[in-house]
Amino acid sequence: MSEIPAARNTMAVLRHLASRPGPVQASSLARELELPRSSVYQLLAAMIDEGFVVHYPEDRTYGLSALVSEIGTSALRSERLSRLATPFMHSLASEAPIPVVAHLAVLTGAEVSYAARVQGSRAPMTVSAVGVRLPAHLTATGRAMLAQLTAHQVRALYPSRSSLTRRQSAGPQTLNELSQLLSTTRERGWAIEIGDVTADYASVGAASFDRNGYPSASIGLTFRTDAVGDHWDELGTAIVAAARALTTRLTGRAA
Repeated sequence: MSEIPAARNTMAVLRHLASRPGPVQASSLARELELPRSSVYQLLAAMIDEGFVVHYPEDRTYGLSALVSEIGTSALRSERLSRLATPFMHSLASEAPIPVVAHLAVLTGAEVSYAARVQGSRAPMTVSAVGVRLPAHLTATGRAMLAQLTAHQVRALYPSRSSLTRRQSAGPQTLNELSQLLSTTRERGWAIEIGDVTADYASVGAASFDRNGYPSASIGLTFRTDAVGDHWDELGTAIVAAARALTTRLTGRAA
């Protein structure tokens, strides 16, 4: 409970900085927020370390960093993508030959963040809840997007080539293994993941693109491995069609 006042004070400082047309002095923050000056300096130092605040030493003032607007932009982007993709996800979940969960993911660094989720009838529970993040190289949605990046871009996301994160003692262990997997994914046209995130579960995924040709999102289906049978190609074809339809909505052009 002792951390709650500090959290509230942090939010108050951010809100105050956001309401001002330019950077402000710490003394002004302390006075207008009725906080001890020492506390304000401590909060500002912590927020500078975390990248939320910028210090202008020449003027002895403080202002919000670009990170704050980037977070807001990312949230708005995810909401927009969710609205555009949800109809396709409902169709996928209702028309799939087996019980599935449809989800929408965006690439955030070397992780995927789930922006939307639609659970079909009798579908299994999955970890792909909205807001959950997972290593991109372990998920079908992540692999679908990574496969559309250049080798240089992928290496930049994984600066350490010694060992990649694993969840179920499965999935690529090195950047070379990941590169081979992504090459196979490109040739197939859609991504597959079997037991790399959750044992006995599998997924397929396909990427959607923005006007610049960047993989801005990916639509995926997750299901129990023992239920898929010979439906792999059917699921893959359906997921590619949905991803292309989303690309059309994002770009205004037929994919």
